[in-house]
Amino acid sequence: MHAREIDGTAQVADRADEPVVLASVAKILITLEFARQAATGRLDPAERVVARREHRLGGTGTADFADDVELSLRDCAFLAMTISDNTAADLIVDRVGVEPVQLLATELELTRTSFTGGPRDLLHTLLADDPDSLRAPRAYDPTRATSGSMRDLTLLLSLIWTDRAAPPDACAFVRALMARQLVRARIASGFPPSVRVSAKSGTLPGLRQEAGVVEYPDGGRYAVAVSATVTDPGLAPLETDLALGRAARGAVDRLRA
Repeated sequence: MHAREIDGTAQVADRADEPVVLASVAKILITLEFARQAATGRLDPAERVVARREHRLGGTGTADFADDVELSLRDCAFLAMTISDNTAADLIVDRVGVEPVQLLATELELTRTSFTGGPRDLLHTLLADDPDSLRAPRAYDPTRATSGSMRDLTLLLSLIWTDRAAPPDACAFVRALMARQLVRARIASGFPPSVRVSAKSGTLPGLRQEAGVVEYPDGGRYAVAVSATVTDPGLAPLETDLALGRAARGAVDRLRA
């Protein structure tokens, strides 16, 4: 876990520099690179792409569609960030490229972040050597897949919230999408309704994560990233989600104190 003041220097950390495999939290980087290329004219956000039935991954959104669907890259970003549509994220990666996303992480000095590809690449990597690997989350190897540290994630969010990660329009686009994520049971569960939480969650079997920004009515802004490995198969997912919220709240309370 890592938390930091966006408008200050205080930080709270617990194993914050250990790289872990990033599930859908990596879609923040993917969407930021898309928004950056759109803002600089390298691509048209209205460009049309097709989510084909045979290429779909599991999950939400287009994964449940019966037929091919055509949509814009901008709408792919919306689906990827708000309901974590894996196929939509892969369509963006196919268009912007893997290397530019990794170069973005390097430029932003995310020193413990490695981007190797989108959700499709992550799934193929995890299953390449051991088809049962998804049942053993401790075996997720951060050296072989997209990974990052919790400290890197809060740095990334801080840069986005201060318009230093990309052109201001691109940063605003990512912030707006994170504010619309439908999952509210993780970091947001630790805070009252008066506190605004913009976040992106990530899930793999036995692995639950979230990174987000917590904004108080008094103007206080805090970036928080939490990742939990679940070793008890009988533990209800909601219990882990609520634990992420308690961890985030405890960290932010320490920063505010």
